[in-house]
Formats: sequence, structure tokens, C-alpha cells
Amino acid sequence: MIKRVRSRALAGLLTWALLLPAAVLSQSPVAVLHTEGLVHGFLVLRTLEGEALADGDVTQIARGDRVTSHLVLRFKDGSVNEETVVFSQRQSFRVVSEHLLQKGPAFKRPMEVSIDGSTGQIAVRYTDDDGKEKTVTDRLNLPPDVANGMIPTLLKNIRPDVRQMTVSMVAATPKPRLVKLVISREGEGSFSVGGSSYKATRYVVKTGGVAGLLAPLVGKQPQDTHVWILDGDAPAFVKLEGPLYLGGPIWRIELTSPLWQDH
Repeated sequence: MIKRVRSRALAGLLTWALLLPAAVLSQSPVAVLHTEGLVHGFLVLRTLEGEALADGDVTQIARGDRVTSHLVLRFKDGSVNEETVVFSQRQSFRVVSEHLLQKGPAFKRPMEVSIDGSTGQIAVRYTDDDGKEKTVTDRLNLPPDVANGMIPTLLKNIRPDVRQMTVSMVAATPKPRLVKLVISREGEGSFSVGGSSYKATRYVVKTGGVAGLLAPLVGKQPQDTHVWILDGDAPAFVKLEGPLYLGGPIWRIELTSPLWQDH
């Protein structure tokens, strides 16, 4: 399953700003090294202590050079995190559209975000601190390296000689803001499946630079996120540890397997 599952469970997970060191890749779309295809995998969301909070699945359909990925996480308390991202994979990865819905008590500020990658039109519907529903619309000049909903896919396509990369993200705070992410290789992690052992590359998404501008909006400095990617001819997402929203707690998203019921 690990070789088949290509999860984009990070859509809304990595919206922070960073400064770009001179040695990293500057704003350019990530080249397609591994094309995406048909996928259906299962996920579980836990606390770092191991308590299961939500389960869900990710599906992906490719038609021509256009891919549609749909992720849903259903919380025990009734909350829902649901994201659909459409992207093209002609030579490089480009976001066509993204829709993210976060609702329920698990989220400090329930929110719905829609992004049109071709026009730059962005709509954010959210519930304010007084419980009133509000809508903010804006149009941003989106660069070609916008990565909303695509971080795991991009990580699977980083060349081995690239130590760092930079991408752009649309962060809803709730006003839409275009920010930077710098993603670096941080080392390796080992895991096992049955009696077989594997190693995954660990990436870190660090905050810095103008991240300080986001701190007053979330009450603290945004925290790092770590993502583990299985390398090889069929790279795959394995695990992520980070917040689902700005200022949120650190949660862990992993692959999981079905439990069969006796008949």
C-alpha cells in the first residue's frame, strides 16, 4: 500500500512564511520526475502521544495531464477536514484549483477556502470570534510555484542533489496572504512493515523571516512541520507531523490499514 498511496493530506497544513537563502531553488515550479496516477489510500490522524483523533482516506484520479486529489479526515467529535486539489503535471506541477473545508470543534476557526490558480481569485468563508460567518474575497498575482495541497507530491519529486527548495503558499489568516515555505532535507527515519525494514527521507518546513508577521495572527511563532517520504523508484508519503491550521496543535498523519470484520 505504501508504494501505491500518494497522499496530499497537507493541504492547509503548511501555510507559513519563510525567507529564501541564496543557495536554494528560487520561485520555479517543481519538475515532474514521477507522474501521479490512480490512488485510494487510508489515513489516521493522532496526537503525538498516539491518541487517534480522526480517520479518513485520500483518492486520486488522473485524466491526461490533469490530476484530481480528494482528502477527507473525519474526527471523533464530528469535525471534518476535507480538501480537493486539481493540478496539472505537464513537465512541471501547477495548481489549477484548491478547495479546503475545516469545520467543527477541532478547529479554532472553522473555515472554507477556494483558490483559482489561473485567475488568482481567492474566497475565504470563516466564523469569527463572535460566531458570525464572514466572507473575504481577493485576487492575488499567484506565481507558478504555488503549492497548496501539493507538498507531499512535490517532495516525491525533489532531485537527490537538491538540499532545499522554496515554494509559495496561499495562507488564509483569514485574509488571503501569499507566503513562502523553505523545505530542507533533515535526515532519515526508519520504519518497518511486517518483517521488512525501510528508510524514509525526513524533510522539515521551517519558519523564519516574515513568519514573524504571522505570529500576532496566531498568538505564537508558527511551528515546524516534518514530512517523511519513502524514496526509490516509487516514492510515497509515509508520515507527517505538524498543525492542520495556523497556530494549531502538532498532530501526526500516517497511513493505516483496514480492519476486517468477522461475518
